[in-house]
Amino acid sequence: MSKYPSTSKARLATRLAFFTAGFSMACCAPLFPFIKENVGADEKQFGLLLLCFGFGSIIAMPVTGLLAAKRGSKYMVLLGGFGLVVFLPVLTIAGSTVVLGLSLFLFGASLGTIDVAMNVHGVEVESIEKRSLMSNFHAQFSIGGLIGAGLMTLLLSLNISLTIASFVGATVAFLAMSLTVSRLLNVSTTVENPFVFPKGIVILLAFLAAISFLVEGAILDWGALLVIDRQLLNIQSAGIGYILFSAAMVVARLSGDHIVSIFSEFWVLICGGIITILGISVILVSTLPSIALIGFILIGFGSANLVPIFFSAAGRQKVMPASLAIASVTTIGYAGVLIGPAIIGFAADILNLTMAFWFLAIFISFVPITACLVAKK
Repeated sequence: MSKYPSTSKARLATRLAFFTAGFSMACCAPLFPFIKENVGADEKQFGLLLLCFGFGSIIAMPVTGLLAAKRGSKYMVLLGGFGLVVFLPVLTIAGSTVVLGLSLFLFGASLGTIDVAMNVHGVEVESIEKRSLMSNFHAQFSIGGLIGAGLMTLLLSLNISLTIASFVGATVAFLAMSLTVSRLLNVSTTVENPFVFPKGIVILLAFLAAISFLVEGAILDWGALLVIDRQLLNIQSAGIGYILFSAAMVVARLSGDHIVSIFSEFWVLICGGIITILGISVILVSTLPSIALIGFILIGFGSANLVPIFFSAAGRQKVMPASLAIASVTTIGYAGVLIGPAIIGFAADILNLTMAFWFLAIFISFVPITACLVAKK
């Protein structure tokens, strides 16, 4: 009898973990303005509070990699997932900046924990089935994000209280995580020295992940401002670009594993990088709003399957334990989301926002340039 549960059950558990992470994180976006008001924080104070969220994630990610290397990923997936369930409603009832800062730190730590552990688990499932699955797993994160933001927005628009809305979100996350408990792989590992710094190909993968995450963060934080700055859309409709980007990413990730199996990782990295560069260029040179919106769609399609390939590559490399490699890629990649948009803002202040996005196109060119080093041989 195999020591692994059915791989179909393990696939479902992995998808549910990705969904929970994306759903829980997206629930926060519509809640944050109300949470800010609850504690009476101004913009500067709330910005500092949000750093607690980022610090929690970054601290938890390498720790999760170490523990997963010694104990396996199952219990870290559960710890992170149920942590999100607990701390989502806590954010809405925090009555002071100190309590909110601690809650954000713990929520971020929970997200960082499940983020690393679910990718490690996804690689474990891939290694058993010997086929590409990571794009579909990441698609569930994107789907969860769309549903989470939509659900919270709907509930709040119906004048449902902030606390009740957060408990509804936590209940959805709890139900999803409950279905993973008996389905996750229980893989024991024998890593003699879990304290391994990133090295070799892992450094490259982490760098490329940071660039790819930076693109996502730039579209989220600066995409609407870019089209407003270029007088392509008004402030009321500027968010359409991000919606199209997100929808394109979901579609591309749902079909990504099939595309990889047909064309190979190498060509997905080559074409994905080029399409992303093309999308950025379309936005920056277009004079018609409809053409600019096509650029957002191209960026979504092009960038969608880059990060899943980087995680798969981190899982199969041999220079360091897979769980530690994935933790490194996740941590440094997540730093791209946290620090990257601030760098774009700094560059925009010195030059302009259009020039900052041209630099982003140059950065993403490293993906096709290094495709031969990353792709499965």
